[in-house]
Amino acid sequence: MAYFILCAGGTGGHLFPAQSLSEVLQRRGHTVDLMTDERADTYGVSFPARRTHIIPSATFSPRNIFQSIPGALTIGKGMVEAFKIMRRNKPAAIVGFGGYPTLPPLFAAWLRGVPIVVHEQNAVLGRANAVIAKRARLIATSFANTDGIPDSPRAIVMHVGNPVRANVITAARKPYREPKANQVFELLVFGGSQGARVFADLVPGALEQFSEEVRREIHVTQQCRPEDIVRVREAYETLGVPCDLGAFFVDMPERMARAQLVIARSGASTVAELSVMGRPSILVPYPHALDHDQARNAERLQDAGGAILTLQKNIGPVRLSQLLARLMEPRSGELSKMASAAREAGRPEAVERLAVEVEALAS
Repeated sequence: MAYFILCAGGTGGHLFPAQSLSEVLQRRGHTVDLMTDERADTYGVSFPARRTHIIPSATFSPRNIFQSIPGALTIGKGMVEAFKIMRRNKPAAIVGFGGYPTLPPLFAAWLRGVPIVVHEQNAVLGRANAVIAKRARLIATSFANTDGIPDSPRAIVMHVGNPVRANVITAARKPYREPKANQVFELLVFGGSQGARVFADLVPGALEQFSEEVRREIHVTQQCRPEDIVRVREAYETLGVPCDLGAFFVDMPERMARAQLVIARSGASTVAELSVMGRPSILVPYPHALDHDQARNAERLQDAGGAILTLQKNIGPVRLSQLLARLMEPRSGELSKMASAAREAGRPEAVERLAVEVEALAS
């Protein structure tokens, strides 16, 4: 059996697919360590690895050498630390899932001649992955068409999909429930801190446009910032809309499985999980992303027929209420069609395919 290192930035979008791969590799008898930054333990679960190494890292600006010096020194320190760990343990391969915290361990692996796999979750190659892509042996992508791949990479480029966690696969077994007249409609709303702030105003304002009779038949589950929960709850209570609000839901896959429609940002993990589960969605990409990766992710799922993409600047309470009224109409069957299209676009086998390729590279 082999020893592998996974490295990922400390956000859910990077950590969740790494977690999925770690679970599969360990189930196959391998040993796995994680290298990441100090944000890794903020997502409600312990990462399944023999050990988690917090490696010094920093962002840097190649355009400003003077601002980059402190970051470069920190990255150098992280490389030395990662190099020492690899010298002691001799990994068979290292898999990077993006984010600047992956650069020190990946550069250390390159110096030691350890085979490098890069996994890109988004429809646009991330900046950290772009730095290391020409040194990788394999570039695994979540989408069939990923922007930013080098024209002539040394690596094999392979579309494997975006690994999702085991509890997502389990929740995906629950079939989609079609909307029906005189039955409660389950609406799920989430999207990180920035999305939560926008949706805290947008969604109650949209539901206000409906009649009191319709509002009583909508149940909202919504992620909110802690400082917004009281006012959002008061807004829904005033409207007579039953709601379940929280700053973070550890059982999000189960809540997604119950949902008949999801309103969310379009991060890579969100799009992958919606696809695997086959749940229709209205996706509002984060508008200030440098590479517009969320917009590209949403475009891919919209092109497949599983989602509706709407830019934040183009959506308001009235426009959203019109969109909801159209989708929630039981006789239209539109949500059921979107659910089927989303599931067709999903790749529940992504983590198994990635594990096979990582094992092959190591051998």
